[in-house]
Amino acid sequence: MVKVRGAEGIEEAAAILARGGLVAFPTETVYGLGADAGSAAAVDRIFEAKGRPKGHPLIVHIGAADELRRYTARVPADAELLADAFWPGPLTIVVERGDGVAPETVGGLDTVGIRVPDHPLALALLRRFGGPIAAPSANRFGSVSPTTAKHVVDDLGPALDLVLDGGPCAVGVESTIIDLTGSSPVLLRPGGISAVELEAVLGAPVLDDRAGPSRAPGMLTSHYAPRTAVDLVPGATAGSGGPDAAMADRALVAATVDGAARVGLIAPFDHPHCPSWRLPADATGYAAELYATLREADRHDLDRLLIAPPNEGRLLDAVLDRLMKAAAPRP
Repeated sequence: MVKVRGAEGIEEAAAILARGGLVAFPTETVYGLGADAGSAAAVDRIFEAKGRPKGHPLIVHIGAADELRRYTARVPADAELLADAFWPGPLTIVVERGDGVAPETVGGLDTVGIRVPDHPLALALLRRFGGPIAAPSANRFGSVSPTTAKHVVDDLGPALDLVLDGGPCAVGVESTIIDLTGSSPVLLRPGGISAVELEAVLGAPVLDDRAGPSRAPGMLTSHYAPRTAVDLVPGATAGSGGPDAAMADRALVAATVDGAARVGLIAPFDHPHCPSWRLPADATGYAAELYATLREADRHDLDRLLIAPPNEGRLLDAVLDRLMKAAAPRP
C-alpha cells in the first residue's frame, strides 16, 4: 500500500523526487502526479503510471514567480503581468522552453507550460525540493481528475512512492492555460481563471484556440471522462440559461427509450425520478464538487449518466469545457 502523509511528509517527498521517484501532491485545482521536471527518466515514470502518450506535454510547477526566468528562454512582458496578478494560482503560462526542463517533460516541444500552485503543501514541497516539478493530474490518462488523496490512491496507488494529503482541492478543475509564445495571447484551456480576468489584466483580447492542435494538457476532444457513458442534457450551452427539470425529464425518457435501464443525473436542481446528485447552480461551487461527484456516480453501476450544467458563474466556461469533453465520443 502506498504511503499517505500530511505536512510531516514534505522532507520524505522531496527526497523521493530527488532520486527520481513519483509523489502525488495537492494543489488548489486537482492533485498532481509529481516528478523531477529536469529528469527524463523520472518524467518517463509519469507517462508510464498514467498511461499517457509521451507526446502530450506536462505542466511544470515552480515555487515562486521569480523562478520563471530559470526555465524559459524568454519572459514576455505579458507573462510578468499575469504572474503578478494570478500567481500563486490556477493559471498556466506557456512560454519558450529553456534549460532545466527535460525535453521529454514537454513532449519534445520547444514550449513549456509553467505555473505556481496555490496550496501550502505544494509550495512547501517545491521549496524543499528546490527545482521544477512536472505534475499532470494524478489519475489514469483521459479519466476523471482526482480532488482528494483517496482518489489518487484508488487510481494510481501501486505506481506511486508517496501521496501527500492536503484535503479536498478548493477549485476542483484544472488550471487555465494561456499561450504567450506568439504575437497575441491565446487561450488553450479554460480553467480556474476566466478569460475575462485575463483580458482585464492584459488590456487586450485573448484569442481562443482550444480546438486547435493538442499542444497543452486537456486539449484532446475526449477527456475528464468517467467510466459511465455521459450525455449532456439539451440546453447545456454557454448563454442558454442552462437546462431545467423539464429538459432533464425529456432526456431521461430519451435515454430509457434508447435502451439505458439505469440512468443517473447530475444537475443544479433536485430530481426525484432517478439516482441523482445536486450540485450548486453557480459554476464556481459546481466546479469544486464536479469530479468527486462523477466518481461517486461511477460507483452506482449506471448505464448512462445525464449531466445538466450550472446556470451562471465565473467558471462557467471551464465547467462546460470539462462536461463536453466528458461526453465526447471516446477513442
